[in-house]
Amino acid sequence: MTQIATVERILDPNHAVISVPRKSACGHDCEECAGCGVSGAAVKAKAANPIGARPGQKVVVQSDTQKMLRIVALVYATPVVLFLLGYLAAFFLGAVVAVQYTAAVIGFIIGIVVAIRYDRYLKAKGGLSFTIVRLF
Repeated sequence: MTQIATVERILDPNHAVISVPRKSACGHDCEECAGCGVSGAAVKAKAANPIGARPGQKVVVQSDTQKMLRIVALVYATPVVLFLLGYLAAFFLGAVVAVQYTAAVIGFIIGIVVAIRYDRYLKAKGGLSFTIVRLF
């Protein structure tokens, strides 16, 4: 996955802190919508800096697309899958509808907790690895 980022600061001769604008489905065409209230949120990350980019420069960064897709699948799919598993388990055990819904909600909450813990684990481990490939 290739993105545009801004170099925030240099950590050492081979690494820099970059600011990557967060992408969303809406495209942030705020003049047309103004409905979400999000204004240019950015994610700061550590990136390999083999080209020697300096603070303030716009750069093109690359990350592992496969790893990104695994993270997205885990964060979005896990709560939904556990929601359905909770509901179906209660259904097949012959529980009343209220218990089926309760089991589904509990499964969803467990999925959210798993996603949050995985996010914290990734942040502690260093998150996604970015590499600065060229100046923008």
